[in-house]
Amino acid sequence: MTPEADKPTAIADKMKTVKTAWDKAPSGPKKHEALKHYQAAERAHTAKNDADTHKALDAVTNALA
Repeated sequence: MTPEADKPTAIADKMKTVKTAWDKAPSGPKKHEALKHYQAAERAHTAKNDADTHKALDAVTNALA
């Protein structure tokens, strides 16, 4: 496959990985903040905005750290 064809798969995989990390995180303000970013990532992914999706997923990871 071409790199362009791999993008949707890579984003979907990253979303699954981040969602799993969010699911395993303990309840609290970090998890709540991460949820906001994950929801933004879902909206960006639905809009097929790859850059914003990656940015929001990175924000989820940072919020959980």
